Amino acid sequence: MQYDRLTEGDFRIRAGAAKVPSGNGYIAAVVVTRWRGEADTPREVYRDTRLAGGHRWTTREAAVSYAVSVGREIARTAPERLSRTGVGQPARV
Repeated sequence: MQYDRLTEGDFRIRAGAAKVPSGNGYIAAVVVTRWRGEADTPREVYRDTRLAGGHRWTTREAAVSYAVSVGREIARTAPERLSRTGVGQPARV
């Protein structure tokens, strides 16, 4: 799997695309980590290795683009999600 990395506020986003074993397309994946904030200790807040239920995108770029958009949405809404799940509990969608 190849990942693109970017920063969104207090969060680091790793958005990736994995080639489907049959060779027909790519599956998107994202990992969001809070690296600044409360305790300044990096903490994973979201991970999904089969975004959109494992939908197959025809290109790596399309899969990564979708993963980036999901990662950014998680980063923008993470404070609300974290307060609902409690300290130390990863937020899941």
